[in-house]
Amino acid sequence: MPQRINLLTFFLLCLLLACKSPNTQAQKHPSHHRYTNQLINESSPYLLQHAHNPVNWYPWNDEALTKAKEENKMIIISVGYSSCHWCHVMEHESFEDSLVARIMNDNFVCIKVDREERPDIDAVYMTACHLSSDNSCGWPLNAFALPDARPFYAGTYFQKENWIDLLEFFIKTKKEEPHKLEQYAGEIVKGIQQRGKVSFMDVDKVFSKPDVVAITDKMIGSIDMKRGGRKTKTASVGNKFPMPNNYQFLLQSYFYTKNPKALEAVEVTLKNMAWGGIYDQLGGGFARYSTDPDWKAPHFEKMLYDNGQLVSLYAQAYQVTKNPLYKEIVEGTLDFVKRELTDKEGGFYSSLDADSEGEEGKFYVWKKDELRVIFQDKQMLDVFCDYYSVKEFGNWEHSKNILWIRKEKNEVASKHNLSIETLNNILAKARKKLFDVRAKRIRPGLDDKVLTAWNALMLKGYVDAFKAFGEEEYLETALKNGNFILNNMLKEGQRLNRNYKDGKSVINAFLDDYALTIEAFIALYQVTFDEKWLDKAKILTEYALKYYYDEESRMFYYTSNLDSPLVARKMQTSDNVIPASNSTMAKVLYTLGLYFYNEKYVDLSQTMMMNMSANLLMHPQPSFFSNWASVYTTLAYPPYEVAIVGEGCMGILEKMNAHYLPNSLLLGGKEEGHLTLLENKKTEGETRIYVCQDKVCKLPVQTVKAALQQLEIHQSK
Repeated sequence: MPQRINLLTFFLLCLLLACKSPNTQAQKHPSHHRYTNQLINESSPYLLQHAHNPVNWYPWNDEALTKAKEENKMIIISVGYSSCHWCHVMEHESFEDSLVARIMNDNFVCIKVDREERPDIDAVYMTACHLSSDNSCGWPLNAFALPDARPFYAGTYFQKENWIDLLEFFIKTKKEEPHKLEQYAGEIVKGIQQRGKVSFMDVDKVFSKPDVVAITDKMIGSIDMKRGGRKTKTASVGNKFPMPNNYQFLLQSYFYTKNPKALEAVEVTLKNMAWGGIYDQLGGGFARYSTDPDWKAPHFEKMLYDNGQLVSLYAQAYQVTKNPLYKEIVEGTLDFVKRELTDKEGGFYSSLDADSEGEEGKFYVWKKDELRVIFQDKQMLDVFCDYYSVKEFGNWEHSKNILWIRKEKNEVASKHNLSIETLNNILAKARKKLFDVRAKRIRPGLDDKVLTAWNALMLKGYVDAFKAFGEEEYLETALKNGNFILNNMLKEGQRLNRNYKDGKSVINAFLDDYALTIEAFIALYQVTFDEKWLDKAKILTEYALKYYYDEESRMFYYTSNLDSPLVARKMQTSDNVIPASNSTMAKVLYTLGLYFYNEKYVDLSQTMMMNMSANLLMHPQPSFFSNWASVYTTLAYPPYEVAIVGEGCMGILEKMNAHYLPNSLLLGGKEEGHLTLLENKKTEGETRIYVCQDKVCKLPVQTVKAALQQLEIHQSK
């Protein structure tokens, strides 16, 4: 690991430069094009945003890397994404400035990277940032590297004058003390290669139920039980991210342990997010995170991966609680996805920008005087403003209001002498009026690239919504997206691609693309009993084992062994906003192992979990391993295989799926199909349900009620 004290000493100037408060009023870049650089032929909306900068940007490719070596130039690797607010700010302040561009072009080879298309590059240089910047990292990510791409420093947003100072500092250092850059690059690369490294644990595979209780208690202890989400450093300051997988684990744990605090942590979080400004109260869908502990003021970009996972979470929470608020949120979010993030071919777009007209959140916020003009009805104005916390002089910046909820409807109805029904009618009419007015505003930018992993998350969200609510449209959308992935992302040799836009798909997929797609295809099988999806899941699993698996550690690399190597080949093991690709692989290997009677898959899943057990059990914040916690729980409480065979199987399946059953793998069909567990289970003229575990089945039953009773009997032992 690099000697942090040396790095901090060397880069003290750099850190100081990054500390000033940024200008929040970024303007749109000019529409005329005096300059055109190497990004003009790319398909990524983020790269195309920079195609007319005076900086001579290159995409990450052999041409740029060869140029740096041949000309002995340092490299700037600038990483961001199209909906990133501070990326826009830095572009306007620095990358559109011809003076800054001249310094960059004369002394560096400048490479732009879309972190969503190339998360492998982002992971390497973000780790460099954590090693050299004392964890003060984010996007835009700006890394400085030697001509061979080894980073010697990385930071995030810099104001223009600070950026110039930083450029000149490194130009001077390269000229006068190049050995220092070489020294620190060596230390940082060593740290990148070591960080996240996992060792094979050749020990007995034991997964205990008391451990699940301990993990749950620790997770609950990190939750803000008043406002939901993780506790912040202070009561009034701190960002909050949804982190759906944390609460999916707590739901799963509640199912087994019946710890009421686990369910309470989920419910308080889901309610406060649904009431907050992080949820678009007019148009549905969630922003990426809130900038305060109350979920009030979001960072306004809307990401597909958040909304896909949150649909799954709210749908599953509805299965447990039947809370109508959760159904409302799922419906609103899927309306948003259908309206604004769905391609006519069936793919899902990546994100909506935080900014419109160069101002963050402008599309979503309101002044009270605007509402007076729009409503022209005092009762509607008073009721709406009371319910959505609208203030005369604003509840946010510049006298503007974010719509968010602080009161129960019965409190607002009582105050205004209304019935709940009348209140709901007034609010619905008011929202419709505002939505129609908002639709005429200049919209936030759309990132219309399609990413395989993110589409898989949204596909699974639709499946989970179908399970909870039985809406056929949700299943139809999920199936259309599944076929979109097969038709557009799956290439010769059963290889997936990462991206798709305008008919082009050019980037080899990463492990999360495989893991999440496998998980989504398993989910499609579980609601259709179409073995096509299970077979495709198995084929993709075999491909991942061939090209991503590491025999030494018994884990998976994030990149294929067919890809051009970076300075380090990373493994993704910590669960973040999106679960780690390794934890997802462990989960799907176990599931497929049960479906196909494949002991190799089951054993590998258990081995991967043992490799990560110390991280999960000993870490003070198990939320960083929440998907691993879900895998651990499944291994501690082995699930039941529920086979439904006969002409009436789909009706029974739909009724079973309406329940939250993390302890059950559903399989079946009108015929016996090709799965071993379905053999000899067809009875002419009857539809039977077999509840089995470890290849042993209870006596068959014919009603959902009887099957659920058998599951409860098994569960109680």
